[in-house]
Amino acid sequence: MQGAISLIKSGFSLVDKEWGGIYRGGSYLLIGPRKSGRTLLGLQFAIESAKANEVCLYFTNMRPKDLMIQAASINFDIQNYMNQNKIIVVRVAPPNDIYDLYNPDQYLIEYLNDIVTVVNQYNPSRIIFDELTPYIGFQNVDLLRESFLKTLEQIEELNITSLFVVGEPATKKAEEIIDGISQYVTGIVFLKKRADKIHGAFHGGTVIISPNVGHTEGQFSSEYIIEPYKGVSIEIPQKNSNLKNTIETSNKIEDLKNQEYQQAIQNTEPESKPTKITNISPPKDDGLKISNVYSKNDFSLILNNQIALYKSTGQQFHLVSFKLDEAAATKELLTLDQLKNSILYSIEKKDKVCVIENLIVVMLIRSSNNSVAQLIEKMQHFLPSHDPVYLTKVLGHISYFAIPVNEDYVNSEDMFNILLKKDNLYLPMN
Repeated sequence: MQGAISLIKSGFSLVDKEWGGIYRGGSYLLIGPRKSGRTLLGLQFAIESAKANEVCLYFTNMRPKDLMIQAASINFDIQNYMNQNKIIVVRVAPPNDIYDLYNPDQYLIEYLNDIVTVVNQYNPSRIIFDELTPYIGFQNVDLLRESFLKTLEQIEELNITSLFVVGEPATKKAEEIIDGISQYVTGIVFLKKRADKIHGAFHGGTVIISPNVGHTEGQFSSEYIIEPYKGVSIEIPQKNSNLKNTIETSNKIEDLKNQEYQQAIQNTEPESKPTKITNISPPKDDGLKISNVYSKNDFSLILNNQIALYKSTGQQFHLVSFKLDEAAATKELLTLDQLKNSILYSIEKKDKVCVIENLIVVMLIRSSNNSVAQLIEKMQHFLPSHDPVYLTKVLGHISYFAIPVNEDYVNSEDMFNILLKKDNLYLPMN
């Protein structure tokens, strides 16, 4: 950590009351089961960053709409701060298929390395990673300790305050993994959810805060509640006349027609800026794989991981870029959204899609040369019409270019440069 060590607000009343806040440039681990209030605490951490007019980098594997709703439930207009680039949301793809590989740990190391890459790009004051659990399932726990410590040290050297959210360990192996990383952080916040409601009205449980470094006040524990419109709090209302109002407020949260919920839904329209979370408006047919579509930032992270995976395991992939010229829309033959939908119908669950201006870029995972030909053939079947005259006309406005990965590519930028700058390499579809 650089500069003088100072305390800043965490957004959680127990930490701010008993410890006086958290150390600027410190790293903290938040452990808890699902629905214990983990994400709300992360958002409260982000609120304090926004209040201080600082930049907060928010890594998440949540759906964009879900994050917006969570923020709205504690009266946090996260979209407003995203528009100001004060909160930068980066959606991280889960490593679903890596455990079938020969050496999945090397793939997970790249995820940790990518955290530092993105941090260096945006230079935030705080980062949140909600949640880290899928990316620390190392087979070799010693390698995890080494990799996580390296990541922490690089972040702390930049005087960035970090909060890493992980799930409550359910197995001995998971406990070993959590123990492996918890020893390196400045402090730990542990949430233990209660099955019953506190005062019959509030979800909550017990919270323990434990220091590893500094915070000489020591360890503290308290009951906590998840209070509507406020978030995770240790200030628990007593059974009195105010409880009726609190219950009524709680019921409003559960009513999906309340104003905050509706505003959150409206605020999840797609954003063109790469630093913002990108949600894809669902098409009329629910069969489309809308979760396969990523912003350029997120797509670049996945692409970097795939390049690293290729170099360590030899696993192949292709980038296929489809270009639609403006005349197609002018002649009312095809829009970019229609082309995107035809591609989404044609890919597999493991494949990834990114829209960049008039290009639709597809990452075909574990692919071959035949995979590219099959994609091109399939997507034609999902165009708006099968009429031969229409197909002849519309295919004249679509061109494509496919790139197989090879040893020459160092990172995603190398591959993107070819797709974006080599117009002469695109081939017509007809």
